[in-house]
Amino acid sequence: MKRFNAGAPHRATDDARVAHYSAASDLVRRTLAQHGLMPAAQEGDAGGLPFASPDITGLFGRLGTAHRRAPSVEAALPAGASFERQTYTCASGTRAYRTYVPSTGTQGIAGVVLMLHGCTQTPEDFAAGTGMNALAETHRLAVVYPHQARGENAQSCWNWFRRGDQMRGRGEPALLAGLVAQVASQHATPTTPVFVAGLSAGAAMAVILGETYPEVFSAVGAHSGLPFAAATDMPSAFAAMAGQAPRAAGSSVKGTVPTIVFHGSADTTVHPSNGDRIARDAHHPDVHQPLVTDNQSTVAGRRVDRTVTTTQQGRPVLEHWRIDGLGHAWSGGQPAGSYTDPAGPDASGEMIRFFFETTSESK
Repeated sequence: MKRFNAGAPHRATDDARVAHYSAASDLVRRTLAQHGLMPAAQEGDAGGLPFASPDITGLFGRLGTAHRRAPSVEAALPAGASFERQTYTCASGTRAYRTYVPSTGTQGIAGVVLMLHGCTQTPEDFAAGTGMNALAETHRLAVVYPHQARGENAQSCWNWFRRGDQMRGRGEPALLAGLVAQVASQHATPTTPVFVAGLSAGAAMAVILGETYPEVFSAVGAHSGLPFAAATDMPSAFAAMAGQAPRAAGSSVKGTVPTIVFHGSADTTVHPSNGDRIARDAHHPDVHQPLVTDNQSTVAGRRVDRTVTTTQQGRPVLEHWRIDGLGHAWSGGQPAGSYTDPAGPDASGEMIRFFFETTSESK
């Protein structure tokens, strides 16, 4: 039987197309590096951007996180713990996710944490890098890791920069709020607090969720992220990442959900001013005469500036950590995951501490 290779007659054309995309990617990379939006190519780097496709959404998505990738890591589970794969579907779409239920969950789940990965990451990778599953064992947490579909973003980024994904009742906010509510109903009581945290594009989406679903999320953790409605299209997204974008016209911020912010001074992917802006937005208008304290410390040779805002009764509403020398990476993260900096401080541990301090009981 004769076999036909439909691609064979187009080999020369395909080679030309690949060369064209490679040259274009190299030009884009060098241009962005000049403006501090992407690290310059290192010695031995092929120069082309590692995109799954040349489409512009994939291009922007790659910039929403750091520039290296580690393989997905699946750690051994403690006896009695589970890390299940499931899917969630609603009117806004379908997403796969994983849920970590600790062995200590038999004593009752004390909190649910929605963890939103950065671009190019996976739930397994993000779990390994943040070490959140180990904290789940200690604090009896159910941890939910949604996986952004490549069909929605070529680099698996949460689409924080699209207007349709910044609103209540539609898009990714509606999907993620519904997903975590379903998981909470399966593993926790109606009074169990639900928190959300993320890195980079995931942090930007975490901020959006706190703004659009304050009745679902008790507190927000934003690491190396961007403020609510920082962009509504590609040009404004690039500007926002560079710290040069005004807030989108017509947007307003309620700032009612307690928020903890981490950002490094050496972040050249998402400008540190974005962390400042997230903190300013978390002003909690219902809190009169807040108490604000500032302190400095040194962790692993780095200066850390921490600003804490509480109510008169001592309930925390904001923590802002500015970490000297930290790049676009999870502070205190584990080397088994991607986009981590093991030097510290321990962002995961501090987030969990803050989350429970904002609720009626402290763990």
